[in-house]
Amino acid sequence: MKKFALLIILYLFNLFYDCQSQNIKQPRLEILPNQPVQRRAINRPLVLTCSPNVEQKDLITDLKWKDSSNQTINPKQYGSQPIIYTETLNINQLMLVITSLTEALAGYYYCSASYANSEYIEEKVKIETYVAITYKDANIYQTTNLNTDYVIRCIVTANPPPSVDWLRNGDQIKSSEKFIIKHDGLLVKNVQESDDGIYTCRAAVIQTGELMERNIRLEVQIQPTIEILNDVYEAIEGEEFSAKCVASGKPPPLVQWIKDQRDMSLADRFSVVPHNGQLSITRVEAEHDRGIYKCLAKNPAGIAEKETRLNVVMKPKIFELKNITVPINNETMLICKSKGWPIPFVTFRKWGSKEELRLGHQENDDRIILEQTVDNEMGESTGILVISSVIRADDGLYQCVARNKGGTAFEVGHITVEYPPNFDHMKDLPPVFSWEERVANLSCMAMALPNATIEWRWNERLIREMQDKFLQIVEDGPRSDLIVRPVERRYYSAYKCIAVNKIGRAEHIMELREAHLPSAVAQAKPIEVTATTITFDIIGPPFEIGMPIKAYTAQYKEERNPDWLYAFNRTWSTDTPYVIEGLRPQTMYTFRFAARNDVGLGQWSAIKVQATPSRSTPETPKILNQFAQEVEDGELPIITSLFADRFELIWNRPPDNGEPIDFYAIKYCPGNKINNNWNEIGRLCNEQSYIAYTFSNFVLKRLMPDTYYKIELRAHNAIGFSSPAYAYLKTARGAELKGDIERIEEEHFHLSSISIVLIAILAIILILLLIDLTFCITKDLGIFALIFSRKSHTTNQRRFERQNEKRELITVFGQQRQRQQQHSNDAIGKNSSV
Repeated sequence: MKKFALLIILYLFNLFYDCQSQNIKQPRLEILPNQPVQRRAINRPLVLTCSPNVEQKDLITDLKWKDSSNQTINPKQYGSQPIIYTETLNINQLMLVITSLTEALAGYYYCSASYANSEYIEEKVKIETYVAITYKDANIYQTTNLNTDYVIRCIVTANPPPSVDWLRNGDQIKSSEKFIIKHDGLLVKNVQESDDGIYTCRAAVIQTGELMERNIRLEVQIQPTIEILNDVYEAIEGEEFSAKCVASGKPPPLVQWIKDQRDMSLADRFSVVPHNGQLSITRVEAEHDRGIYKCLAKNPAGIAEKETRLNVVMKPKIFELKNITVPINNETMLICKSKGWPIPFVTFRKWGSKEELRLGHQENDDRIILEQTVDNEMGESTGILVISSVIRADDGLYQCVARNKGGTAFEVGHITVEYPPNFDHMKDLPPVFSWEERVANLSCMAMALPNATIEWRWNERLIREMQDKFLQIVEDGPRSDLIVRPVERRYYSAYKCIAVNKIGRAEHIMELREAHLPSAVAQAKPIEVTATTITFDIIGPPFEIGMPIKAYTAQYKEERNPDWLYAFNRTWSTDTPYVIEGLRPQTMYTFRFAARNDVGLGQWSAIKVQATPSRSTPETPKILNQFAQEVEDGELPIITSLFADRFELIWNRPPDNGEPIDFYAIKYCPGNKINNNWNEIGRLCNEQSYIAYTFSNFVLKRLMPDTYYKIELRAHNAIGFSSPAYAYLKTARGAELKGDIERIEEEHFHLSSISIVLIAILAIILILLLIDLTFCITKDLGIFALIFSRKSHTTNQRRFERQNEKRELITVFGQQRQRQQQHSNDAIGKNSSV
């Protein structure tokens, strides 16, 4: 049995050894690409890689490539460019590189190596070459002209020779009257624009299965034609000018502008856009730029040309306009000369007037004639304004207007009309007043051209020759002042001012009068009485020529006080309301009035006794905002707000009627007016009370846009509220208009979707809390039960801890009592022993 087991073991060991021997790889080399024959076109590069296929690659040595002549192919040397060489990729890979295949390089190539320095291994590959399809004369972009015969060139070479056919739009072209297939290309007869497009030259080699296509773009070119170019253009001197020469052709032609054999794209102030034919001049000069221009349109198919003329319009220029001076009632001429092309028309207009004069006599004044002369040779025109029998109204500035199609020129000249002195401006002047020897100034100035000289006479005597120190003449140009100090009544007299110039003479009498205090006030009548104020209507003294009334003064006292020495005073200017404030309620007052001028205060008169009423609520405030329109009786005034959501209300502080105003109250309600009846939305009203009495304005906020509001304003004192002041307010349109009042009211109370969601969530939470509370009471379950159990547990634990603390304190206290008792017993025992 032992021998039999040993035999079985030996058999199994031999069987295992044979299997391992068979699984050991035989050393060999691999050439990639893994094809025994490599067929490649000439002039193409080729790379072959040799690598060992062994278990232990580090045992490979002497890896190299050999050609068919058994010559080793060497690696590439630095700086050289061999056609064939080897290159090491890594330690166990060697690459054969052929940069450009030729027919001579065809044949077998061998890769060899030594394995474990004892075994020689080798692998071979065959390289075969052929001539690939090559397009020699087949430009991908070719052009020809319209109505010609053209051969689309396509010459193809290959070895073996190829077969060639033609395609257009994927369809094969067959020889016909239109197309003829030739050895060097495709002949197209009588080329038309429809023949423009892509043609495919297709070559195939049946032996190699090679197929190549070349798309050739044939463009049919069309000779240019000039389509848009005017025969004549006009440019304005000094301004920009541009013109277009629009040409068509295929390909689109480039445009060139020529003048006097010169390319205008190279000239100063000129620019040319060749693609659209636009000629631009930055600033036209008449002398250099007018003339004949030629437009040339060029493309490979040919040239087109056309001529045009450029005329330059010269803006009018006024080169002469002289001011003139003429005595009144004489004839005069105002001459204006201008030049330009076309020759400008010249006219005039009086400064400040928009109407220009027309040729010949003027309709509204036949004294004025407009004449015009033209000099075509010089390009000048002259306008002549003739005025016969000149009057003072003809004096002033005149604007000369020269106009042609290039524009308008303006120049201003002046006609000065000389006239004799006059005192027309002094006829209605009041006399000069003086009093109490005050110095008076009599000022005299005559209207005259040229300026007049002034002399003064008193009682027909020249004052300049009189030696009177109380009469003094002061001159300042055309003005002369006579300074009079009336120390005696004889100086209150008439004085004569005499003005003289070269045209004539004029006189004017000036009077110096003695001024007096105003006479008594005719009447003072109370028109508005409150508890603390009285408004008067004052009628002044009877009219008389004298010093003007400048103010009124009132004195007033309580009737129980008989002495005016302690009276109160109040003074007003003549253009203000006559209001006395600060009176006491339920009091009788006596008033008297006097007028005041520069001399002083007149006599007291117009005595009036008036009682003030008892204390009461304040007067009605007055709203001061500007109303948008006039209103009829019984209607409320309408105020327009500049804003859509706010408005500032302004009012005056009314009389308080004996009790100080402590606050104001405002109420404003939205609504509308239907059939003259105001309908307000009561629940949208806003009320603002306790506005400080020191305020006289308030901003109404959170208003709705494009809405009417009715405003009610009241003042309050200790007695009560005043009568309300009313007004309508119209707010401006906002970014989001609300529509009519009914929709505003609905939106005001409408719940948003977010609010509804929040309410639903709160309701669900409340239901869950009620359910949890029910489970807590009935079954001791839920969140509340857990909270209460934890709380009771915590309470019991704290109670147990306090009981333990009490027990410990009792124990400690008992131990202390025992020790004290022991000490007492010991002390008693000692005393007993003693």
